[in-house]
Amino acid sequence: MKDYYEMYVRVSLSAILGFLIGWDRESKSKPAGLKTYMYVCVASTLITLISIYSVEKFSTGSDGTMMDPMRLTAQIVSGLGFLGAGVILKNGLKISGLTSASMILFVGGVGIGIGAGFYGMVIFTVFISALIAKFGSYLEIRVFNRAKNTAEEKNEEAL
Repeated sequence: MKDYYEMYVRVSLSAILGFLIGWDRESKSKPAGLKTYMYVCVASTLITLISIYSVEKFSTGSDGTMMDPMRLTAQIVSGLGFLGAGVILKNGLKISGLTSASMILFVGGVGIGIGAGFYGMVIFTVFISALIAKFGSYLEIRVFNRAKNTAEEKNEEAL
């Protein structure tokens, strides 16, 4: 675990930063919020870490042959983006499916990590993301719904 300490710090930091960015968006009543930004940030970090460390882990280098073991990963990520776009729905001003789309990217990153043999990193990433997402759900219910309801009540009173 000591060898991967910096990777764990990176995943934790990306989860916190993605969450804070999502908090900002949620407080402004934007379609993507707390969990969406956190999942996209963590998934991107996980995929990037796997790409960086896979070169060291899988390249041979001794026979002069260039090897790019993560070439397929780029194609997987492109496909995940296409798949994620399919779950985003717009109905008038209401948008749904953003968290689902980010979860598709996230799960893809988890699959790539397991496939590359980064078991500890993937397990930690899923754990930290789930923990922060639970906190995000709590905030959405306790803090942001009250703020939204208060704004709606004020608009109804003004009419």
